[in-house]
Amino acid sequence: MSALTKTQYPGKLLVQEQLISRIKDHFSAALCEALCLTKVNAPLFVQSGTGLNDDLNGVERPVRFNLKGIDHHVEIVHSLAKWKRRRLYELGIQPGEGIVTDMRAIRADEEISPVHSFYVDQWDWEKSIRQEERNLVTLRDTVTAIYDSVRSANTMLREHQDSILELPEELTFIHSEVLLTLYPELTPKERENRIAREHGAVFIFGIGGPLSNDLVHDDRAPDYDDWTTPNEDGFNGLNGDLIIWNPILDRALEISSMGIRVDATALRRQLGMKGCSERAGLDFHHNILENVYPLSMGGGIGQSRLCMLLLQKQHISEVQASIWPDEHQ
Repeated sequence: MSALTKTQYPGKLLVQEQLISRIKDHFSAALCEALCLTKVNAPLFVQSGTGLNDDLNGVERPVRFNLKGIDHHVEIVHSLAKWKRRRLYELGIQPGEGIVTDMRAIRADEEISPVHSFYVDQWDWEKSIRQEERNLVTLRDTVTAIYDSVRSANTMLREHQDSILELPEELTFIHSEVLLTLYPELTPKERENRIAREHGAVFIFGIGGPLSNDLVHDDRAPDYDDWTTPNEDGFNGLNGDLIIWNPILDRALEISSMGIRVDATALRRQLGMKGCSERAGLDFHHNILENVYPLSMGGGIGQSRLCMLLLQKQHISEVQASIWPDEHQ
């Protein structure tokens, strides 16, 4: 198709919907090519009590209900962080390849803001890796490939609108402990804003584990990302967040939370640190502890967040269909 114009599509909203579709199609194709991913179907809900749903920060309530003829509760997914790893096993995905889904979720306890919604749409991806790939080199290379896909989608927009977002060519990497050392007087979110404003795009390592001030940069569930394993930079953690400076909101915007996933040792350690060792008896956790499921890495990449960033919108409601409190209408 030729570039979209107001002449071809009289309504600005229709033009925007076309651009949203273009961004999602372009980025998804670039991501699949860069990471060797195959698109697969994904569930909207999973069985309760299996440990398969994403617990996020451990306090959010899943939307739970009954189905006719089914004798157990089911719940809307928060994300597919753990389901994807099981799916790698079921599909026999070999190291170096992976899967990606169009994940749709409901987070009923979400604190609504210009970048947060009750409705979550993201690319949830997971890739099988070898033991020797559980390191920062693998993580850095993967994050760089994702960021390059973001830049590719942004460049594509040049064909369809007068101006595009300015993104740095290179991504900056920093551990959350180093970030704390640089700005000890700031809160974690203030640190993110400071480093993102300075560099434009940054990946912050090691999110979830306690720092030298005995606090965490941000909470992480104990059973998917590995935030405790010592890495080759002398810190702990094989995970992190991809953050890009949003000039429209004048703040940092998290585009992706991702990482190398727990192996049996890290899972056992992190369950103990979070005080939930009883989860070891759940199906998902048992299969990691018994080395049934493959070693993997993965994450989620916000679809609406990416669109609002690249289209330079002030609120996620401008690119997403959902329900909003009155103050966000």
